[in-house]
Amino acid sequence: MNYSITRRPRRNRQSAAMRALAQETTVSVNDLIFPMFIVEGTGVRSEVKSMPGIYRYSLDTLLEELKEVTDLGIQCIDLFPNYSEDKKDRFATESYRDGTLYLDALKKVKDTFPELALMTDVAMDPYSSDGHDGLVENGQIVNDATLEILAKMAIAQARAGADIIGPSDMMDGRVGYIRQALDAEGFTNVSIMSYSAKYASAFYGPFRDALDSAPRFGDKKTYQMNPANVREALIEAQLDYNEGADFLMVKPALAYLDVIKTLDQNFDLPIAAYNVSGEYAMVKAAAQNGWLDGTRAMLEMLLSIRRAGAKVILTYFAKEFAQLHA
Repeated sequence: MNYSITRRPRRNRQSAAMRALAQETTVSVNDLIFPMFIVEGTGVRSEVKSMPGIYRYSLDTLLEELKEVTDLGIQCIDLFPNYSEDKKDRFATESYRDGTLYLDALKKVKDTFPELALMTDVAMDPYSSDGHDGLVENGQIVNDATLEILAKMAIAQARAGADIIGPSDMMDGRVGYIRQALDAEGFTNVSIMSYSAKYASAFYGPFRDALDSAPRFGDKKTYQMNPANVREALIEAQLDYNEGADFLMVKPALAYLDVIKTLDQNFDLPIAAYNVSGEYAMVKAAAQNGWLDGTRAMLEMLLSIRRAGAKVILTYFAKEFAQLHA
């Protein structure tokens, strides 16, 4: 047959060198934030059963781990606290109390690793006896009264050395309220990475195991977003943009790549995506059972999130990825 093919895309796939030249998307350790967990005690390094390879650390072991993490080139962590039930109350007062575990840990981490970008979590659930992200009154999560508590929390974290405040609560107006509170206290250089499109997802289960922070009643559907909605994400992101957010986040990541792409196409701020605990656990469980290649699945997953438009990825794979590229 006398047929000449002019355009042959396979020519750019013929060798590793050619594929590298034509590669459109890359993932670097510089794109990653490593979520980590702090608990009370000393000498604690307790693996989260549903998240193989991820641990809860007491402050002393956390500092040891951070030496290894920073030596691998990871430049930002997001620290989450695990509190015992006796420290929790309706108003999450432990979240901003002087001398509390979380704030003391932030100070020590920042003093020990001053170049490390330190991200924090702003929500009531780790400290709330109700297990919800906002204040509960008569069985309802009340919005505006919650904002005052979140602002106290954010200011306390900024004083402790936080570089990035991460409001994960999904209360209306919280970004603007926190921004004004931070600025009034002189923390104009502290960034806000807003959980702009945080969905009421089934993929959070292992994280709640890690923090023992599941809601004591009901669910979080009155404040977290409906997984069916993408245009609503534009509304949430626009509000956060207008209120002073420095980053816009989508959570979870893998099941919401279209939402990441939508925000990336509509806003000039860096888009972050949270590759959540359930996404991590699925890969680890399948790999442990020999059902897939865990390393290749991890790399493909992170690449897909970057390809969708995320500049920043919060991922429990951060250390594993950094070890591969060390």
